[in-house]
Amino acid sequence: MTRSPLNVLLEMRPALAGHAGIPQENRLLFRGLALLDGVRVTGLLQNSERVLARGLRSGETLATDEQLNRLARVIITLEQRLWDSRLQAVAHTVMMLARHLCGGAQQLTCFEARHFRDFTWRRLFGRTLRPEDFDVLTRKSFRVARVPWVAMHICGLLTRKVGYSMYPRLNTSEFDVMIAETPYPASVAKKTRLIVRYHDAIPLLMPHTISDKRFHQASHYRALRKNVASGARFVCVSEATRNDLLSIFPQLESRSITIHNMVSHDYFDEPSSVDRVREVIRTRLNFNVQRATDPSARSLWIDAKGRKQVPEYLLMVSTIEPRKNHLALLSAWERLRAEFFPNLKLLVVGALGWEHAHIIGKFRPWIGRDAFMLEDVPSAELRLLYKHARATICPSFAEGFDLSGVEAMASGGAVIASDISTHREIYLDAAQYFNPYSIEDLVRALREVIEPANSARRGELVTTGASVARRYSPEVILPKWRSFLDSEAA
Repeated sequence: MTRSPLNVLLEMRPALAGHAGIPQENRLLFRGLALLDGVRVTGLLQNSERVLARGLRSGETLATDEQLNRLARVIITLEQRLWDSRLQAVAHTVMMLARHLCGGAQQLTCFEARHFRDFTWRRLFGRTLRPEDFDVLTRKSFRVARVPWVAMHICGLLTRKVGYSMYPRLNTSEFDVMIAETPYPASVAKKTRLIVRYHDAIPLLMPHTISDKRFHQASHYRALRKNVASGARFVCVSEATRNDLLSIFPQLESRSITIHNMVSHDYFDEPSSVDRVREVIRTRLNFNVQRATDPSARSLWIDAKGRKQVPEYLLMVSTIEPRKNHLALLSAWERLRAEFFPNLKLLVVGALGWEHAHIIGKFRPWIGRDAFMLEDVPSAELRLLYKHARATICPSFAEGFDLSGVEAMASGGAVIASDISTHREIYLDAAQYFNPYSIEDLVRALREVIEPANSARRGELVTTGASVARRYSPEVILPKWRSFLDSEAA
């Protein structure tokens, strides 16, 4: 007897929000589920702050031109803030609460991607996935949740003030499973199993390191608490994250598992010229912090006689925010330059995150001379930077997974990482570890890897790293999802 496909609804809001981290994992997971036999994956389109136009409703009779106009308006509201969007959001929040009190649910409408394949690919998938995936992914089905994600959180937080957190209901009755990429501020249909892809407990255990601290912490905790109470399953990105979750909610022992993140196929070791590093830096400078006229940006690694020098640099790939510990790396690099490696450069790749101004201020004396901040670096160029860096540094105080180290290993690079439980679990013995609170220990770790006399140690890290990176390939991770989803369907 042939079993019916498992219908999975996957939240796609993070994929619209950025390049790396959770947005990248979101794209890779959608692709992976799309390739699994017996799974029919549908993407859920929702904006954090904007009310979306209505998609197509089941049973609705519209001419083709009217359908396309309706779907085009969904795209416009995903992309453009309308003048009355805040008023709409307030109105929808009130209606959402009223519908909940009357026992109703938020209806999901349909978005047919086949007429809007360029938008679907470039906005949802193209920043991470390969063009070979275009046909498969842009023919998938999508649903539209009109109400803003933040409004759902606000609904729960405000009603709690009167004694009970009331989150809206989503009508997910056509789906067996819904996978949310963070604690989700809504209930699902009785026949739908809610699965929370849990990335980290940082908003709860390190609230001093997050943005919009009061709202971020409260919304994460209250939605998480609601998901726990409603019987949701949790798929954690690392065992370290799962342990943190269990330290808060011990009752989740039997309802939580670990399935590691996947690394993109775009990261692999390939022959390349180190001279191309200059070009990447010139073309990917973050002009919010770096002036195009800086002399170092025009003449990288050129000596006084006009001769090219071999690029020597350290690399960090991460959003610029306090938790990532950029300033420890900056201090260690300054000491290395002053005492051992006068020509060593520092490259930082990443978007400007919360509370970045203080970090940029500390980098400012070096920017345009020997430190370079880059943004929007495509994977093919990032692969090059990983490979030719003396080392990729992952100095965070806390992480849920930390893909940058795995990407560096897959690309043929050496990794130096903070000695935290997540890094030890994910990187195993393929990284040189250091105490993230000690500049001296970071200097030691750097010297043990990048000094010419220690080239054997660097070679050992590269070789071991290649093996460790394969543990997170889609070919290894997807069978774990297959097994988990089969168990949920049983």
